[in-house]
Amino acid sequence: MGAGSVTKVILWDVDTQVDFMLPDGKLYVPEAEATIPAMKRLVEAAREAGVVHVASADDHELTDPEISDDPDFGNTYPPHCLRGTRGAQKIPETEQEDPLSLGLLPFPPGLIPDLIGGRREILLLTKGFSVFTNPNTEPLLDALDPEEIVVFGVATDVCDDAAIRGFLLRGRRVRFVEDAARGLDEERVQQCTAAWRAGGVEFTTADAVVASLR
Repeated sequence: MGAGSVTKVILWDVDTQVDFMLPDGKLYVPEAEATIPAMKRLVEAAREAGVVHVASADDHELTDPEISDDPDFGNTYPPHCLRGTRGAQKIPETEQEDPLSLGLLPFPPGLIPDLIGGRREILLLTKGFSVFTNPNTEPLLDALDPEEIVVFGVATDVCDDAAIRGFLLRGRRVRFVEDAARGLDEERVQQCTAAWRAGGVEFTTADAVVASLR
């Protein structure tokens, strides 16, 4: 990848929040903390290269449909990433410095290009598994119009899967950073990754991505 094409690559950071990433989190993804050094390298390399860093983040309230005291861990989950709590914060290694935050209030799509003009960090707040449940995600993607989306984060078989399937449906080229992601259920992970491969997703490592951004 030549230096001229770096501007058409975006780094897509899925839910790297305390409740998912750390062992004391409310919905800890097993072994997620082992991926933190790789995640840090990705974020730092994107910053140095001037690559846009889009992050999604759960922004839950107790009344959200996904939140349940009797969760099935497929459609519903116990309380996590509740607005204003430590668990909802991004881990320091992936924290954005000055992000444009886009919540669930839909902006007229024609305003998005001006909103993101000159911004390198964008935060998409969500209440569902898919980042595309935020009405601003699709117009944002259209405005950025990347040649390639580099995806990392958690959990591979839930929110990563929803994001990547959404990108593939929209004809986007995706690279998935295997050593900067972890899943909740190994069987589901195998099913997801097999479907991604069939859809043309390239599997890569943090070191390879960092090298490509230099």
